[in-house]
Amino acid sequence: MELTRINYKERRKGEVHIGYLAEMDGVSNRFLLKMMGCVCYALVVMLLSLSLQASYVLPAKPDYNSPKQWYVSDRQSAADIFYVISTETGDYRLPDGSLCHYADTYNDSVRVALTGEMEGVDRLLSGELNYYSPYYRQCSLQTFTSDSLVSERLPLALGDVSRAFNYYLDHMNQGRPFVLAGYSQGAMAVLQLLQQMDSTTYGRMIAAYAIGVNISQSLLDSCRQIVPACGVDDTGVTISYNSVRDNGCVVHGLGDDNAVSINPVNWCTDTTPATLVTVPSPAKPEAEQQVDTLTVHLDPATRLLLVDGFTGTDYVLPLIGKEGNYHSREIWLYREQLRENIARRTSAWLHTHH
Repeated sequence: MELTRINYKERRKGEVHIGYLAEMDGVSNRFLLKMMGCVCYALVVMLLSLSLQASYVLPAKPDYNSPKQWYVSDRQSAADIFYVISTETGDYRLPDGSLCHYADTYNDSVRVALTGEMEGVDRLLSGELNYYSPYYRQCSLQTFTSDSLVSERLPLALGDVSRAFNYYLDHMNQGRPFVLAGYSQGAMAVLQLLQQMDSTTYGRMIAAYAIGVNISQSLLDSCRQIVPACGVDDTGVTISYNSVRDNGCVVHGLGDDNAVSINPVNWCTDTTPATLVTVPSPAKPEAEQQVDTLTVHLDPATRLLLVDGFTGTDYVLPLIGKEGNYHSREIWLYREQLRENIARRTSAWLHTHH
């Protein structure tokens, strides 16, 4: 494996390092802990007060010919899910002190959290569908503290996902219809894939689930493949939402410029409220938790998904999170509804086309 080293001068009051949660009950449980509460991967935060001359490392490009760069569950189904994981990586140092802002898909310790989310989402959402998820050089969480860092670093991650999706279409999909799905940083990749998608491929897309991301009016106007979902079983559409306690809890880049949103509990695009009964946290046994009865509805002005009655306390993302912003729970809270809806839209597509 070859690493590319890039020198630059870092001047920060504090440099944050992120580690992983202690072993719980297998890799996928680490994802469930993160994903929706304890923050996206277990975290040990260390502040280094210094201003220094440093170098960072660009990991080797994933080779999508290699099975090691994929998580696959082949269920011999007539349809697939192609899923792009969320941010599971923080800035980390190599033994020589070099700093890395991207996931190294060949590094076993970095892959642990990536694999955990892949397994967790497969378990929660796939049902009977085949499941494909590529490892990619995702940006670290620290990237999203600055628009300039996002602009600088995100293209590399999106480029990997684009190459992976093309490889999937050419070598793995075999002409089957597919669900395209991504969460957070993965949802950003989904939006790029939709913009790049040709009409033949789009014709096989059952639906796209871009969860926890902004879809602006300008993007909606410019991309004909982004068609907002209007109901429970329309196909060729895009499903998106951002959950908060109230409009004051929005985080920049996560729901502050919404043109596309749907309520994943009742699949309405108006203000009709829905009731959702669930335990608030994936981090504790269900028997030890209070069951929340939530009221969920869309705000007509902001298109945010307003959630009332949530009692969880372990959900705020580090660095970029805010009390009352439920970004880390976007899949967990609606897991049953999402799984059922993916199956329903798949059945509708197959019925229409076969």
